[in-house]
Amino acid sequence: MKNTTTILIADDHAIVRMGLASLIGTQDGLEVIGDAEDGEAAVAKALKLKPDVVIMDLMMPKKAGETATAEIHAALPDTKIVILTTFGTSDGIANALNAGASGALMKSAPNSQLVETIRAVARGERAISEDVERLMEEDPPAKALTPRQMEILDGLTRGLTNQDIAKELGIREDRVKGHVNTIFTKLGAANRTEAVAIALRKHLLKI
Repeated sequence: MKNTTTILIADDHAIVRMGLASLIGTQDGLEVIGDAEDGEAAVAKALKLKPDVVIMDLMMPKKAGETATAEIHAALPDTKIVILTTFGTSDGIANALNAGASGALMKSAPNSQLVETIRAVARGERAISEDVERLMEEDPPAKALTPRQMEILDGLTRGLTNQDIAKELGIREDRVKGHVNTIFTKLGAANRTEAVAIALRKHLLKI
């Protein structure tokens, strides 16, 4: 039976990576074998080092944490992934869990909770903190938008009319109107202004 759990830390802030490495280094049976400063590096180093656990930040440059999670899980299904984030909406967390993450907690969580989460997922358990569960209850993830709806939502955030969007995308205006109504339903929005506000709060678009 393996006595040491190997860990890769993925976070775009060096001070966070150093702090996590220092904390984990004091724990029996846990060993940090690498770190990554962005999502692309996280995937590359995971494939090279094959850690038992990856601690994954959601908001990273080059490749989002949820995307990196999906790629690592697909290539290394035995590697467990823990989402550690300050991200204030449930969508990215939900996407990462759906993509294969085994655990999730906020960066404000006590050190002892992070250590226990690492140990729990390494044992094959699912570990979602109460703070994350509460967040997902209070701010349910939005229903997935199609690529076309994302294009139209982008137009809404830029203040374009249905006619403007139709011209830009080369589709009929009535099709745009239908997509806009579907977007409202999926986001739980009453109008364009609310839809844009929800999209920005949930970081659905990169702007």
